[in-house]
Amino acid sequence: MTTVDYKSFFDLRGRTAVVTGGAGILGKKICAGLASFGADVAVVDLDGKAARALARALTEQYGISSVGIACDVSVPDEVRAMVETVVERFGEIHILHNNAASKSSDLDAFFAPFEEYSLDQWRQVMSVNIDGMFLVAQAVGKQMIRQGKGGSIIQTASIYGLVAPDQRIYEGSHYMGRPINTPAVYSASKAAVIGLTKYLATYWANHGIRVNALTPGGMESGQNETFQANYSSRVPLGRMGQPDELVGAVVYLASDASSYVTGQNIVVDGGWTVW
Repeated sequence: MTTVDYKSFFDLRGRTAVVTGGAGILGKKICAGLASFGADVAVVDLDGKAARALARALTEQYGISSVGIACDVSVPDEVRAMVETVVERFGEIHILHNNAASKSSDLDAFFAPFEEYSLDQWRQVMSVNIDGMFLVAQAVGKQMIRQGKGGSIIQTASIYGLVAPDQRIYEGSHYMGRPINTPAVYSASKAAVIGLTKYLATYWANHGIRVNALTPGGMESGQNETFQANYSSRVPLGRMGQPDELVGAVVYLASDASSYVTGQNIVVDGGWTVW
C-alpha cells in the first residue's frame, strides 16, 4: 500500500494568508492558528496599532513573516491599498479569511428595537458586514486570478444567518456593560455572506479558487452569567464555544485537506442549529 503523509495536507508553509478583522476576538485566534501551521499572515484590522502588535507577536512566537495593516474594509481605496501592500510584502496571496464585521460605534442604535431601527444604522452595519465582504473578496479574488494558482477564501457568517435568534435568551442578559439582543441587520448581513459564498464558489471554480463559509455559534467573550446560562441551555453540548475551537475548521478550509471542498458552510455551534 502506498504511504500517504496525510499530516502534510494541513501544512501551510509557503502560503500567505490575509485575515480581516484580524485583531478581534476571533481574528487573533485564527491568525495564530494559521501561523502555527506555517502560513505567513497579514493581520488586517480597522485598529492598525493592534494589527501591528499582533503581527509582531506572531513572528516572534511562530517564526513566520507577518505584517499588520490598518484598513476600513468598507472603503474601496483602502481595500485596494491593503491588497497592494500584502502583495508588495509577500508576492502572492493564497488564503483569505474574510472575517471583519461591525457592531457599530453607537450601541444604542445597534441594539434598538426593529420597529425603531434607523436606516442609517442599518446601512452602517451592512457597509462592513456585506459591502466590506464583497470588496475584499473582489480585490483578493482578482489577485488570485492573476497569480493563476487558485486559492482558498473563507468567509465568516453566523448561526443567525441560518436560523432566527431565540429572543428568550436575552432576558436579563448583559454584554459590553448593557442589555443586548441580536438585531435584524446582523441576521440579514450574515445570511447574505452565505449567499455570496455560494455564488463565488461557482463563479471562481474554473480558476481553482475555493470559497467556503465558516459559521460560528455563540463564542464566550465576557457575556454575563445569565446570558451564558440562557444560551448554553439551548446548545446540545451545553455550553458556549471558545474562539480557539474555530481554528481547526479554518486551517482545514485553508489547506489542501479541503482541496475538493467549495461552496460549503462549516457550522461550529455545539449543535445549536440541529434543533
